[in-house]
Amino acid sequence: MERFTTKIVDMMKQNNLYASQGGPIILSQIENEYGNVESSYGERAKPYIDWAAQMATSLNIGVPWVMCQQGDAPDPMINTCNGFYCDQFTPNSDQKPKFWTELWSGWFTSWGDPVPYRPAEDVAFAVARFYQNNGTLMNYYMYHGGTNFGRTSGGPFISTSYDYDAPIDEYGLLRQPKWGHLKDLHKAIKLCEEAMVAAFGNTTSLGQNLEVTVYQAESGSCAAFLANLDNQLDTTVNFNGNSFDLPAWSVSILPDCKNVVYNTAKVNSITGISKFVKQLAQTNSSGNGATFSSWSWYSEPVGISSSNAFVLPGLLEQINTTADKSDYLWYSLSMGLNDNDPLLRDGSQIVLHIDSLGHVLYTFINGKLAGSGKGSAKNTNVSIEVPVSLEPGNNTIDLLSVTVGLKNYGAFFDEAGAGICGPVQLKGLSNGSTVDLSNEQWTYQVGLKGEQLELSSGSSALWLSEPTLPKNTPLTWYKTTFSAPAGNSPVAIDFTGMGKGHAWVNGQGIGRYWPSNVVDPNGYCTTCNYRGTYDQNKCLANCGKPSQQQNHVPRSWLKQGENVLVLLEEVGGDPTMISFVTREVATVCSRVSESYPPPMDLWSSNYLTRVIKPTLLLECPSPSQVISQFQFVSFGNPHGGCGGFTHGRCRSKRARRVIHKACMGKPRCSIEVTVENLGNPCANITKSLAVEASCS
Repeated sequence: MERFTTKIVDMMKQNNLYASQGGPIILSQIENEYGNVESSYGERAKPYIDWAAQMATSLNIGVPWVMCQQGDAPDPMINTCNGFYCDQFTPNSDQKPKFWTELWSGWFTSWGDPVPYRPAEDVAFAVARFYQNNGTLMNYYMYHGGTNFGRTSGGPFISTSYDYDAPIDEYGLLRQPKWGHLKDLHKAIKLCEEAMVAAFGNTTSLGQNLEVTVYQAESGSCAAFLANLDNQLDTTVNFNGNSFDLPAWSVSILPDCKNVVYNTAKVNSITGISKFVKQLAQTNSSGNGATFSSWSWYSEPVGISSSNAFVLPGLLEQINTTADKSDYLWYSLSMGLNDNDPLLRDGSQIVLHIDSLGHVLYTFINGKLAGSGKGSAKNTNVSIEVPVSLEPGNNTIDLLSVTVGLKNYGAFFDEAGAGICGPVQLKGLSNGSTVDLSNEQWTYQVGLKGEQLELSSGSSALWLSEPTLPKNTPLTWYKTTFSAPAGNSPVAIDFTGMGKGHAWVNGQGIGRYWPSNVVDPNGYCTTCNYRGTYDQNKCLANCGKPSQQQNHVPRSWLKQGENVLVLLEEVGGDPTMISFVTREVATVCSRVSESYPPPMDLWSSNYLTRVIKPTLLLECPSPSQVISQFQFVSFGNPHGGCGGFTHGRCRSKRARRVIHKACMGKPRCSIEVTVENLGNPCANITKSLAVEASCS
């Protein structure tokens, strides 16, 4: 660890990258969240942390070091907070700043589990509460979603997509309204800068679950945060002689202690609905879709096919055996049976029982797939019982154990195993006995023959194209060539029709695919209310659907002309059903109430101009686009959200005409949300303007 840390620090110093050298690096980190698992290591833990801190500071980098989630971090280490909320975090010394090094903007996805998401209102609430409570610095994890290309995903069972519901998604597109709402939040906090850097925030109660924090500088500048911590009840609070509406689970920001410029529950930002658009195959290069050639294939041999195979008694742990050079490890056993063997007697209904540490297991009897099993993120173990038919003479049992990423977090995660641990038993003999095969002489092969042949490059001469493309057959490699989809939109492959496997584009691993791993349709994918404490199980999507259906293909990996796609299908699929798709923002929406503060763009960063009229903004996702159609317009009490708006009983007849005139044919427009502008369809209620539009 010391050698590695020193190497990295030396590289930074050689390039003058630390702030002490005039560079951009203002902080360095040693260790990560060790405090979460520290108790598991007993009396050895504290000396290790002290050593790590001393080792890091001895490198003299000229900027502070931090230790995340390390409450006992020794001076001068700054202990920091990671989590969904860190407003109540306190550093272990009043001489240290309050740092939030990981604000979790969402959560990762695991194969077979629903897809977590976190509402923009709650993320904004968490950030505002942190700065309300004298926070110094915060950092998003993740701000830009990503992709676990190749075999890099961990977990185990973390999906190839690491989108994380981040403000910028896996494909580099803005996730609206989250991105815009957080952008507005930081503008609002920036307006408070003069008071916040000059004074310590003083918090007082305004009633049950109601707080106000005031930053009052000697210069006279003042900033205030009003918080309603109730997760159900909206309320009105009095502060500085004025009344302020305060929705449940929200924070209002007043950069001058008078005017609310932002409330975390009131989203002024546009909402965008992204979707995957299938690119139809074209017969010539003039089309906009991806052009596929015909498919060729290679059938992966079942069982042992390599001269590097070896024989050992007993069952081996997989990760130490493969050294993680491959997801795959073959366990193979041959059995010679005569006609009188108890395993062949009448009345025997033989079942092969296998216990594995995970993660996926395929059982082949005499070269034929007889059964399979899979673990999950919650329980990686696999235990299966497979009916088998044995014959006189030689019988082969070939077990293919497959890892789905390695454990990368938790105490002693490096000791977590995988593969077939046993027992492996034949049960169901007519005499009631069991044959334990666990300690037999097993033959092992690390990886697949196709991996050894480097089929992923697509350049092998072993590919077949006749007589007929095999479909829905296990352990089959497929290859095709294609032309990249036209345009600049992000590209993905939709793996409809496939089971589980790996994919490569021009030799680059785009990761595992597993569309056959469908989320329980009876899961907890219900409408999510942002109000109340969030965790990764609160807001879930994709019940009854695959956890992940599409894999990102970076355009930088695509070439003009011919590109090569290679698939390794484990369980069986139909490659002719896959398609290229592009990621597009299809619809933009906005919903603004009469009670909302004006958009942040209408506030000056130098002077708080009092703007009293809420305003709805619409903007196309691309500067080259203009608003071309309105799917929904209503001013009154519309219901639902973007993609599902419906009219309420209160509805202005003037609104659509006003919106059409202000916005049609323009890349961006704004509309004042007032009864003078839009009409007054019903008195004595707070009305909202909801608009859903398409751009082209």
